[in-house]
Amino acid sequence: MLNFARGRSQPRSTRSMPLSGMEYPDPKRKSNFVGKILVAATLTALCIIMLKQSPNFNTRSRFSEHEEGVIHVLVTGGAGYIGSHAALRLLKESYRVTIVDNLSRGNMGAVKVLQKLFPEPGQLQFVYADLGDLKAVNKIFSENAFDAVMHFAAVAYVGESTVDPLKYFNVIGSDPEGRLGEAPRPELREHGRISGACFDAARGVIPGLKVKGTDYKTHDGTCIRDYIDVTDLVDAHVKALKKAKPGEVGIYNVGTGRGRSVKEFVEACKKATGVEIKVDYLARRPGDYAEVFSDPTKIRHELNWTAQFTDLQESLQIAWRWQKAHRDGYAAAS
Repeated sequence: MLNFARGRSQPRSTRSMPLSGMEYPDPKRKSNFVGKILVAATLTALCIIMLKQSPNFNTRSRFSEHEEGVIHVLVTGGAGYIGSHAALRLLKESYRVTIVDNLSRGNMGAVKVLQKLFPEPGQLQFVYADLGDLKAVNKIFSENAFDAVMHFAAVAYVGESTVDPLKYFNVIGSDPEGRLGEAPRPELREHGRISGACFDAARGVIPGLKVKGTDYKTHDGTCIRDYIDVTDLVDAHVKALKKAKPGEVGIYNVGTGRGRSVKEFVEACKKATGVEIKVDYLARRPGDYAEVFSDPTKIRHELNWTAQFTDLQESLQIAWRWQKAHRDGYAAAS
């Protein structure tokens, strides 16, 4: 006997029903899936078009290609005291600059100052690398089209040179416009230049200045050195770069040609800072010669270069202004 339910008949289901182990897909779900793919593809295409229309979009870096009228200079150690001043001068004269530095002595803060001053694409790039890493060096040269190299990456502190000889500069001063200065790392101050020690003593960072050796055969018993302003030093490098020709070598002494004693330097530093710096006179430092200064005759004749910033006190005053304005060095910029 058959029983029939009373009331309205039940609506027929629109869901797919299994038949012999098979399931038929819903056409609406398939349509939604295809639509999403089309939307995603359209958005991707629009993004690519917008990027290509952007002035900053370029498939190749400007640093990787030679450009007519533009000289691309690799500045090793460009985050350091001398190297950063050289990079600043080159950038001011419209050179293209790549700085390579491992920051063992340099300051990223100096690089940031340069990046802020020269933000346009193709002007300046920084590469963190160690020149002792051959693989890294090969990669840098394979990815960049350099026209010249200025090599300032070195261990150049005087104290260290007595343990592991190398040549070093007696460089003083800083950028006259106050954008860059000398800011050695705290752990390296002991080996630093005498100007840095004078400024530290004037600021009270250290109790006084230590002068090593008062019995040398000089007019006041202290060592005599040729102190060159960093602006003059950089100028000599730029003039040598402009004069340089492939296959030709030029070796020059870069200095003022005039020696100053350590005592004379200390007195100039006292006047520049306005501080009566305490001075302790100690025994000689191993390896120091009594008198060392340059003969710049060759560079004067061949490159028409002569040091311009030869007033010791004035160079120290310029550097002191930066030191007072940056008591923590480049810490704020970093």
